[in-house]
Amino acid sequence: MLLVTGVSGGLGRLVAERLAGRDDVVLGTRAGLPGTRLVDFDEAATLVDAFAGVDTLLMISAGYGEDDTVVARHEAAISAAERAGVGHLVYTSISGDGDHLSYALAHRWTERRLRRSTARWTILRNGLYAELLALLAAPDADRRVTGPLGEGRLAAVAREDLAEIAAAVAAAPAAHAGRTYELVGERPLGGPELARALGATYAPGTLAEARTALAASGAEPFRIPMLTGTYSAIAHGFLDGSGVRSDLRAVLDREPRDPLDAFVEAVRKG
Repeated sequence: MLLVTGVSGGLGRLVAERLAGRDDVVLGTRAGLPGTRLVDFDEAATLVDAFAGVDTLLMISAGYGEDDTVVARHEAAISAAERAGVGHLVYTSISGDGDHLSYALAHRWTERRLRRSTARWTILRNGLYAELLALLAAPDADRRVTGPLGEGRLAAVAREDLAEIAAAVAAAPAAHAGRTYELVGERPLGGPELARALGATYAPGTLAEARTALAASGAEPFRIPMLTGTYSAIAHGFLDGSGVRSDLRAVLDREPRDPLDAFVEAVRKG
């Protein structure tokens, strides 16, 4: 049996759609949705029972939070999976060129923990979503993209492609045991290109201006450095895909979806 966690989130929902109709798949979420199994990484004592009878666990990373919170969630999930006798854990991490991001630490800790696990493992190092750019580079009321992306570019990936890979790997994990896949996009996108695709102009602001706007928006305190750090990593050339060799096309076994199309679609959906 395959259990997929986090199916109430964006990536998990897409994975669940690709596995729909299979009687060997169980969907897990903390949200208590109909037809799902309750899986709450913050309730460590409940997880062994939640993982009972599971052969493969697709462990979608447990949301954003302070490092100690995310690490504690992942430790609870991995330890419970081991005690429950789960044979293979598939984990959605972050790409190898993302080490400059403030939220990379919890992912790298989890990767190290998996490599020490008594279970088999596979690590999917996901590139940043093209859909994230709909937040970072959304046009303002004057049709200007002011996100401080500088002259940098992001090797973004359509979230649908990452969901397809996660579903395929988790459904037949034996061939992927002990593998770490770098899943970054093939077409890096920069501010001018994003603006043109929306019929907007590119007028990047500063990181300080972005930080001030995020603080004024009521964002949780830990999210402010996360997002400004992402802007900075893109602007300074650390996420353009040149720092890793991507396995995206090989694991998909087809041409990846155009990330610019995914970005435009996400902006139009709002």
